[in-house]
Amino acid sequence: MKWYFEVLKKYIVFDGRARRQEYWMFMLVNFVVSVVLAILSFGTLEALYGLAVFLPSLGVSFRRLHDTDRSGLWLLLGLIPLLGALVLLYFFAQDSTPGPNPYGPNPKSDILYAEYEEVDE
Repeated sequence: MKWYFEVLKKYIVFDGRARRQEYWMFMLVNFVVSVVLAILSFGTLEALYGLAVFLPSLGVSFRRLHDTDRSGLWLLLGLIPLLGALVLLYFFAQDSTPGPNPYGPNPKSDILYAEYEEVDE
């Protein structure tokens, strides 16, 4: 759940990078909540929830594409039926580009560095 709330805290942050785990955990929680709300309220609450998480979903998607060294404009591929969704799925599943890229430092290396410092002390 920490990944879900982390994305919500950065709900209008479209710059920087997001790890795969941050992206996929947020999307998993979104999916589960949407299914539960759709079953319980016949879609009304699910539609409201979808509106509430639209910007956070867009932001984390931009940051995930940045992590693979792609512009957030690649999200426009989603407008192409089936093929666009498959290409985006491939992009979202890719590993981070190693080291810094034009969108910022690698978030994975920052976490590994912080864990290394804790062990070193």
